[in-house]
Order: sequence, then structure tokens, then C-alpha cells
Amino acid sequence: MTDAGQDAPRWYDDAAGPVVRPYAMTRGRTSSPGQHRLDLIAVVVAEVAPDDSGLDQTLSPEHVDIIGLCQDSPQSVAELAAGLDLPVGVVRVLIGDLVEGELVHVSRPVPPAELPDESILREVIDGLRAL
Repeated sequence: MTDAGQDAPRWYDDAAGPVVRPYAMTRGRTSSPGQHRLDLIAVVVAEVAPDDSGLDQTLSPEHVDIIGLCQDSPQSVAELAAGLDLPVGVVRVLIGDLVEGELVHVSRPVPPAELPDESILREVIDGLRAL
């Protein structure tokens, strides 16, 4: 009699990826209060050092990793997702947690609709040249 469990494929190997599923990292949440303002090109800047003793001990390792990546230089949401090898949705929720805790702040790009019109800028330049 053979053991059927020996012939079954193994699930936990290097190619299987992370054992913790993304929804577990976010405690089942799919959004955070400030997430609607997090574009892929929004820039995240750390407010504290990752080794700061004032860091909340309840932060997950992913939260600390985000702070660490942003401490060296500001990172976009897309860069953080790539650097952590996590889905963008998960990274947005984690960043929202950090923003709420005032551990990072986010600089958002100016929407194209709010940028000045090129013709107005040309008129200003022409007016300055006329002086």
C-alpha cells in the first residue's frame, strides 16, 4: 500500500512565492481613508527613520520596509510596489496606514487640468521680452 501524500506535489517551495497572502498583510482591507489620493506617481516621503525607537511596535514588517525605502530617497507608489514585490493595491493600503499614523507624507502630482495653459505662458514671456 502506497502513501498518496508522497506523490502529491509540494506547495511550499521557492517558486510558490510568499506564504502570507496580500489580504493578510492588510488585515482584509482593500482601501484606506487616504487611498483615493494615491496615484501610481504620487511620491512618498518618510517622516521618521526606520530604526527610530518611536516607531509603533505594532507595525508590520512591510510598513517598516516602506519607511526604510522612503528614508533613503522619496519613492513613488509604483516604485514601492516593485521594490517590495507586492501588488499596488496592497501597497496603497499600507501607505494609507502610514499616512494616518503620520509616519510618511505623500506629495501628489499637479493634475494636467490645473497646469497653466501654454499660450498664457508664451504671452507672459513675450511681455517680459518687450520690456
